[in-house]
Amino acid sequence: MNSEDLDTYLLIGSGVLVLAILAVRVSMTAGLPSLLFYLGIGLAIGSSGLGIQFANADLALALGLAALVLILAEGGVTTKWDNVRTSMRLGLLLATIGVTVSVVIVALGAHYILGLDWQLAVLLAAVTSPTDAAAVFSVLRAVPLKYRISGVLESESGLNDAPIVVLVVAISAGELADKSPAEFLLLILFELIAGAAIGFGIGRIGALMLRLVALPASGLYPIAILAFSVLAYGAAASLHTSGFAAVYLAALVLGNADLPHRAATRSFAEGIGSLAQIGLFVMLGLLANPGEIRGWHVWTAIAMGAILTFVARPLSILVSSIGQKYRTEEKVFIAWAGLRGAVPIILATIPLAAGVKGSRDLFNIVLVFVIIYTVIQAPTLGWLARRTNVLTDAARDVEVEAAPLENISADLLQIHIPSGSKLVGVEISELRLPKGVSISLVVRNGETLVPHHTTRIQLNDDLLIVSPRAVREATEQRLRDVGRKGRLAGW
Repeated sequence: MNSEDLDTYLLIGSGVLVLAILAVRVSMTAGLPSLLFYLGIGLAIGSSGLGIQFANADLALALGLAALVLILAEGGVTTKWDNVRTSMRLGLLLATIGVTVSVVIVALGAHYILGLDWQLAVLLAAVTSPTDAAAVFSVLRAVPLKYRISGVLESESGLNDAPIVVLVVAISAGELADKSPAEFLLLILFELIAGAAIGFGIGRIGALMLRLVALPASGLYPIAILAFSVLAYGAAASLHTSGFAAVYLAALVLGNADLPHRAATRSFAEGIGSLAQIGLFVMLGLLANPGEIRGWHVWTAIAMGAILTFVARPLSILVSSIGQKYRTEEKVFIAWAGLRGAVPIILATIPLAAGVKGSRDLFNIVLVFVIIYTVIQAPTLGWLARRTNVLTDAARDVEVEAAPLENISADLLQIHIPSGSKLVGVEISELRLPKGVSISLVVRNGETLVPHHTTRIQLNDDLLIVSPRAVREATEQRLRDVGRKGRLAGW
């Protein structure tokens, strides 16, 4: 590659990036994940569009896995442990037992109903079973879900790639026949646990080092955290354990450690994750060739997706949630919100790179499946969340920058007063918030006012509350109690 080629690549790459960023606004208006628009850009400039040729499955696999590492790192850094702690059990069960149930049901349906041979049927079931971290993180965070629901979906999508990658690689390499099902399950379990342990350990070491070493520039902290997260992936993968579990756990630990510049770190991680998503989906669009897609690809994708969405996914949730207190409505929403995106398409490139017979057909089926069912599921999530009562009116928080000079750590909470809340009519002093917490501003009818202790809260007010991080949970709980029971709650 010479300098003229570099100029051309930079021109095309920056143009695609600008177009992808503008597509985010269009996706918000349409209620669809921006990932579909990125994929559409890749298809538009690919072999069936502007004619850019890209058919290197090995390179696509390598770049796809690298992008997925960054997306999982972003998901871990931006996930708040307090929000997912109580939901981690169900998320982990869905990522292991739930995925197993899903693979078995879809494989049986693909073989006996759709007539696919066993290898292709199992591969199709495996690559489509895991939910996608990029789709879940981008879509669900725009819907104010209860923490017990969003925590399940986020932890599941962050962990379920790990066992499936082992399965798809083994099938593509023809290694499945060399091991009994019990041996293979034990291998997957070992890789998942060992990878998670490595990620947790590196995350703790990284957090300790960053607390002890004062870096000369605030911009180095986000880079260091990302580096530790990727280091966890590399260390785990080199030891033949799950790198995906490692990178997610390391990023989760680092993102929730009491480190300086947490807000800047999360913003940086979101930017890197968005860049990885754009590059990933544009590349997958380039790799795809719409001219190869036939009618049977479409019908197979629709039928397989129906088996997965309406049979396998609900059953996997029923099995995984045995003994746990989740309402039927909550299980319905979790089942419908199991979005698929980049992960199934990336996994489909593994047999494609290995030259497995029928792998090109598999790739086309998965591509059609992802597009169709994302278009169906994503726009309806908000409506279904309201119908199943999984939305929350709890305070929405925005973190304040934590200065490294002293142990200054605070959050800025924003709470909207909805219809029916018993906060309406309560005076500021009657809230009896924890010591050190202050309501700094009230936004009312588009105007701002600094509240007095006798100021009464009105319907549709927005309160901005500064809370020390040590009492933030108590502050949120107090606001919920008053909102549900009135000013005498807990008197």
